Amino acid sequence: MPKRGMKPIRRQQLIDAAIASIHEHGFSSATVARIARKAGVSTGIVHHYFTDKTDLLASTMRSLLDLLRREAVMRMRIAHTPIERIYAIIHASYGDQQFSEEVFSAWLALYGNARDSDKLQRILRIYHRRLHSNLLHNLVPLIGRERAQDVALGIGALIDGLWLRYALTGRPENAETPRALTRAYADAMIAGK
Repeated sequence: MPKRGMKPIRRQQLIDAAIASIHEHGFSSATVARIARKAGVSTGIVHHYFTDKTDLLASTMRSLLDLLRREAVMRMRIAHTPIERIYAIIHASYGDQQFSEEVFSAWLALYGNARDSDKLQRILRIYHRRLHSNLLHNLVPLIGRERAQDVALGIGALIDGLWLRYALTGRPENAETPRALTRAYADAMIAGK
């Protein structure tokens, strides 16, 4: 019988093993057996906590999104103005954790498999809605609701697009580069240029 309180620890252990296995072997070759071996447990333990590999990947993505959310919230708490909060979201989106090779692999697996999974599509929709909502909330006082919709969409697309470019070609030499590009875009759009 597992020890009380072991469930969150074991689930995180399996999520970490899934991220490492996806990075090492790719999504389709990151079998439940490989993930279990990486975690040092039996495949039965994996199936005890997750119904299948897609369920494990979905939990992995929720975990990665939670890390991103926590960093954004932490940065927004110390921001005092709407523009500072927008910058906080941008900084969190290009945080060091987001540029880890293992995180690149896990996110690319999510994107690559989302078309075939309602569960994974839901996770992506949640991420995109949250990003858009947070940007919109801080843009409205600066430029009004109508323009804020388009600017929020543009900032979100730039974040996703630059991140994807780095995921496919390798982390940036300096994480400040994509942050500065995205801040410059936000500044130009807010200034109406």
